Amino acid sequence: MIKGIIFDIDGVLLDSLGIWDDLGARYLQSIGVEPEEGLNEILFSMSMEQGAAYLNEHYNLQKTDAEVHMGLSKMLEDFYFYEVLPKPGAKELLEFVKAKGIKITAATSSPRIHIGKALERNGMLMFIEKIFTNEEVGASKHSPEIYNQASAFMGTKPSETLVFEDSLYALKTAKNAGFNTVGVYDMKGETDQEGVKNTGDHYVLELSECPALLEQFYC
Repeated sequence: MIKGIIFDIDGVLLDSLGIWDDLGARYLQSIGVEPEEGLNEILFSMSMEQGAAYLNEHYNLQKTDAEVHMGLSKMLEDFYFYEVLPKPGAKELLEFVKAKGIKITAATSSPRIHIGKALERNGMLMFIEKIFTNEEVGASKHSPEIYNQASAFMGTKPSETLVFEDSLYALKTAKNAGFNTVGVYDMKGETDQEGVKNTGDHYVLELSECPALLEQFYC
């Protein structure tokens, strides 16, 4: 029986992954510069700092790298504060889990202030007892530390805890640490969906499938 659930945020509860595809293009367009085709693929493997330096040099923006980085950061902040929407069925799933008396935490790679504002604006923050971030935990999701801290906060063992993730590497981390897992599809997310299907204990295309899944296997 599941006593606690840990939700990833981006690509699971929030429909936010698309911003990482077009953040660079959005920034360039906001200052009147036309982005090259395939810019998102060029920036994909770069950190935001590296991406800012690339944009500044490649497009001869005549700014400092720090100014470009600040512009990107502000655009990302505005997206989370004012624009991002929940994944379809996310709020209903949280309501269902809460009604079952199952504890809810979240584990995210994104900044707390971005996630908190987005969840609050969309009426979902009230369902989550605590948000854990990679930055505050001091480890990425290649380590199970963030899941261990979330389950410890809820007072649940890994075997009593269900983790929802859309990224294959994070799903593997949680699974290998003894957690029950659900792989979640996102069209802007993980390219290896077969890997997600084969790694998680369960796999869902839509969050609307989850209440029935929980009723069948865990409640």
